[in-house]
Amino acid sequence: MPSFDEVLKEAGEFGRFQKRVFFLLCQTGVTFSFLFTSVVFLGQAPGNYWCRIPGAAELSERCGWSLEEEQNFTVLPLRLGNRSSSGECERLDVAWDASVSCASPLAHYSNGSVGNLPLTPCHDNWVYKQPHSSIVSEYNLVCGNAWMLDLSQAILNLGFLIGAFTLGYAADRYGRILIYLLSCLGVGICGIIVAFAPNFTVFLIFRFLQGVFGKGTWMTCYVIVTEIVGSDQRIVGIVIQMFFTLGIMILPGIAYLVPTWQGIQLAISLPNFLFLLYYWVVPESPRWLLTRKKGEKALKIMHNIAKHNGKYLSPHYSEITISNEEVSNPSFLDLVRTPQMRRNTLILMYAWFTSALVYQGLVMRLGIVGGNLYLDFFISGAVELPAALLILVTIDRIGRRLPFGIGNIVAGIACLITAFLPEDIPWLKTTVATLGRLGITMAFEIVYLVNTELYPTTLRNFGVSLCSSLCDLGGIIAPFLLFRLAAVWLELPLIIFSILAVVCGLLVFLLPETKGISLPETVEDVEQLS
Repeated sequence: MPSFDEVLKEAGEFGRFQKRVFFLLCQTGVTFSFLFTSVVFLGQAPGNYWCRIPGAAELSERCGWSLEEEQNFTVLPLRLGNRSSSGECERLDVAWDASVSCASPLAHYSNGSVGNLPLTPCHDNWVYKQPHSSIVSEYNLVCGNAWMLDLSQAILNLGFLIGAFTLGYAADRYGRILIYLLSCLGVGICGIIVAFAPNFTVFLIFRFLQGVFGKGTWMTCYVIVTEIVGSDQRIVGIVIQMFFTLGIMILPGIAYLVPTWQGIQLAISLPNFLFLLYYWVVPESPRWLLTRKKGEKALKIMHNIAKHNGKYLSPHYSEITISNEEVSNPSFLDLVRTPQMRRNTLILMYAWFTSALVYQGLVMRLGIVGGNLYLDFFISGAVELPAALLILVTIDRIGRRLPFGIGNIVAGIACLITAFLPEDIPWLKTTVATLGRLGITMAFEIVYLVNTELYPTTLRNFGVSLCSSLCDLGGIIAPFLLFRLAAVWLELPLIIFSILAVVCGLLVFLLPETKGISLPETVEDVEQLS
């Protein structure tokens, strides 16, 4: 009986059928990047807000004040009398009632000097010029509540973490396409609920669930594409990540055209329902079917692939070699039970963690340096395109391991140099830091491909999901590590990033090279990789 790779060569390793499936699934990268980075626009700081004095709403209505006039009466005297206060996080400790004059509402309390009036912290009575422009103004995530905006992104990353474990396991047990479609449905439904959440608690719960299902769509589509193409075509996994970058470049356009956060949330969530149409055009992974002892279904799909590719399978291809491994439900022990699998798993987990931590740390460090938020965000996405192009040029010529390791080492050295460059040449610091981001972006994109190629079919989705969960852990830790250490010394985070990246680059050279080899079907295949 022929092996699966022999049948795939006969049917076409990257013909019309695979190109169509590849293009369709690439759109998942766009929507996932929307979810991953949307907090930048959902959580924009409100441009103009102040703390309202109790009774000010009724007085404003009675006196016929505009919002600007109410702000002048409320905040301007406070700024004149207490120059350290902006009126955003504290207010004058007074209350306006029917006896207050419309012409001079504070005259009754000030006794000639506004500076003598006590101040009190503001808790829940803020006024915003644009009340529905972002979740910050919608749920009062300002002043003492500002940390809750960071919490919303941490909750999303926690959802990614849980999704990697649960849906990665489910995709290996119940099938790639089933979990992909259920995940798309979940992202869409949860996204709608997030847009109309009545309070911040409901917002957090369904943002967490959107993270769970979002990770399911991203990881599963990646594995499907990798499993239906030949070993020489698996760099399509890198191209999928270019669509992630494309999403980063599209998002500011959506945010610019849509004025409210609810509109942005719906615009980035509703496209997931379109992916449900893939039920009729994207098949189950035949590799996965073989591991579940469903050879007839796998062969039927291979005949269909051959037909669409203009090829014809030989009549003697009536059966395909089925994995001799017993069908079992994957567990973490399967990833560390044998020496080669154990080494691969531990190094890949560290590589995922480091890539996420250094990548997000450098992005947050560079930040958005004034100017136009939408244009700056677009440019920050465009910076990532050269990394993907470099990978496409080198990965099939010199292999995976060398650019993977060098990307990490370049990022580490760039971080170290940036830390000790003098402050009076900011353009050089920014240039070297950008070089570091280019290096870590290369490493980040290659780890997806290498992770997929180093696990057998029976454990592939679970292995990729489990290892990539360390990426989400790095994403949760990155902001805390950056800001806590920067409080000690501004450049200290760069020193930590440098150490992590260089160590990762060295460890990567202990992994086997996977250029041009067939995807391993069993644990024994992995153990035989040199």
